Amino acid sequence: MILTLATCASLMSGPILADELFDQGKEVFQQQAQPSCTVCHTLNDAGSSGAIGPKLDDLKPTAEQVSNAVSGGVGIMPAFEELLSAEQIKAVAHYVATASRQ
Repeated sequence: MILTLATCASLMSGPILADELFDQGKEVFQQQAQPSCTVCHTLNDAGSSGAIGPKLDDLKPTAEQVSNAVSGGVGIMPAFEELLSAEQIKAVAHYVATASRQ
């Protein structure tokens, strides 16, 4: 099997980009969102133990569920659609969905 340079680069970039998105999402979860997600939510990877919102490790939401909740709010959780960029919401959704399944 012969791999071209482009194929190798493509195969190598997937996990690297996913890790970058994970790291960006963790930063949003812990620091960039105001108030911080850690205030309300428990997520082991983030070292958070909030008691207001659901324990994300137990809930194991999908990225789509997180994105919808962050964008539009749910229950007492406020909407962050005007506070976070679309890229930040995508990153935090990826992070929570991935970290809650570890």
